Amino acid sequence: MMDPNFKRSVLLLCDYSTDEGSVGFVLNKSIDMSLNELIADFPAFDTKVNFGGPVATDTIHYIHTLGELIDDSIKVGEGIYWGGSFEKVKFLIRSEMIQPKDIRFFIGYSGWSAGQLEDELEIGSWVIHESDPNYIFKSSQDELWTQTLINKGNAYSVISQMPDNFNLN
Repeated sequence: MMDPNFKRSVLLLCDYSTDEGSVGFVLNKSIDMSLNELIADFPAFDTKVNFGGPVATDTIHYIHTLGELIDDSIKVGEGIYWGGSFEKVKFLIRSEMIQPKDIRFFIGYSGWSAGQLEDELEIGSWVIHESDPNYIFKSSQDELWTQTLINKGNAYSVISQMPDNFNLN
């Protein structure tokens, strides 16, 4: 995909509906701001903030491994949860019960209207791969796109080694 918002991006799809549209977050594009710069009353917490996508960039979202420890969180995969009580997140961070390895924060999100994602998949804009908490919470963001393609195997391994601008070869 050549759109700079999504070029060489790995996304986690959190909500998928053919009738209502879909929501996801870019996993491998961090921004150069801390949570404390974005939210005045947020407790000190040393973590990167990601660009979640081009929609609603005035909002903050999070995915985590903490399940029911965060009230109202939504399970999106094995060991992967989305959202939940923001006040509870702040409390758990202040109590040192959440570590940076447990949660990822995003500015904005990636969204598709009803049928849009299916159209993009049909023309080959996206490659689908099973999510894994290790990709999301333990992998280096700089290597996530390459590693995901290598793990997918076959021709994808070759694509993962192509330079960003292969036309210059």
